[in-house]
Amino acid sequence: MRQQERLAGADFLRATACLLVLVHHLALRLDMRRIPDELGTAAQILRFGNFGVAIFFVLSGFLLAHPFWRALDDGRTMPSLRHYTIRRAARIAPGFWVAATVSFALSLTLLALPLTPELMLRYVSGLLFMSQWHWRTFFPVEADGPLWSIPFEATSYVLLPVCFFLLFRLPLLRQRPLLARFAWLCVIAGVLLAHLLILSVFSLDDIGRGWQYGLQGGAKEWMPRYNPIGFFAVFALGAFAAGVEGMLGRRPSFWFDAAALLALAVAGYRLVISPGGTPEAYGWLEIPYGFPIFPLAIATALVSLCHSQRLGRLLDNAPVRYIAKISFGIYIWQEIILISIQRLDPGSFGVSTDNVIIGWLQSCGLAAALVLLVASFSYHLLERPAIDLGNRLTSPQPNRATPFKVQISHHFN
Repeated sequence: MRQQERLAGADFLRATACLLVLVHHLALRLDMRRIPDELGTAAQILRFGNFGVAIFFVLSGFLLAHPFWRALDDGRTMPSLRHYTIRRAARIAPGFWVAATVSFALSLTLLALPLTPELMLRYVSGLLFMSQWHWRTFFPVEADGPLWSIPFEATSYVLLPVCFFLLFRLPLLRQRPLLARFAWLCVIAGVLLAHLLILSVFSLDDIGRGWQYGLQGGAKEWMPRYNPIGFFAVFALGAFAAGVEGMLGRRPSFWFDAAALLALAVAGYRLVISPGGTPEAYGWLEIPYGFPIFPLAIATALVSLCHSQRLGRLLDNAPVRYIAKISFGIYIWQEIILISIQRLDPGSFGVSTDNVIIGWLQSCGLAAALVLLVASFSYHLLERPAIDLGNRLTSPQPNRATPFKVQISHHFN
């Protein structure tokens, strides 16, 4: 129970992240030329729901780094990489593979795309979690653009234990929390330098570059600023926040409630001032989504909510916890549903109505209901069984003479 209390607020931020991304993709289907002037600013802000991707990376780094920090601070050996790998694979691979396969089939049927070697290469590289390394394969499938970030996050899953391995190899860092956190800041600095090297060495030409050339043209527009190393810097900020959280006392404090509110306000402000800039909100070192202000604010909110007196529990209410539970399904299935609605009803999302806002809202309501329904089925029929299998493969076997029940917070699954 104490571990779950320490993670107060994580469900809220996970739910917020997936809903922001959904709002982003809904807003992309709103014809900005036809909306009333007084609603233009609000509509533009909705398009920056893509900041939800940054929340996911910070949150994943924060949650997955906890066991490594605890082991390092206690002077123990590094957590089992076998268990870590099995649980990560069980959590993301089945849902990702099924969504990618359904999207690939829809590309050939609903979108009527020809089966080309390049289309097949993108699909296979996605299934292998290797699509993130080149603009041609950046988007594994045509009918589910959001899947691009899953291989990016898989890279962070690999780099996290690699970087911690370096820390565990230095005996000086064991049971020295401050020194270990400073070492992690050095890791982040090294990652940022590697990102700068990628920007300078792997620049791309302008041939076929731009969203007017489809997803591959958009990928060429994003890269090399969108690269797995740069995104690991965002992930590593979350991991650093986990290290800070582990050094704080167990006793909740009202000051953490205030700090969390302030951090969430800063994150919200950074998002709402984004209209007028690039759609990707490139920040420092051309890392997207308001880096480093936005991810730092989210990381601060995570640490503060874990130790808040009331706010963390208030935000992690029952509806929010359920949205967080099915958040992965919301993320991987939303674009498939939105594209299907548009193809089956070309007049959807206000295209064929005089009142574009009303028509758009009606389609959004239908789409949101379908996304939640499909995500629920995805969680209970596909994701949860895989998670349970991963837990069984990695949980210690109970002693039959003294049976006991092990409870593991779902945050770490």
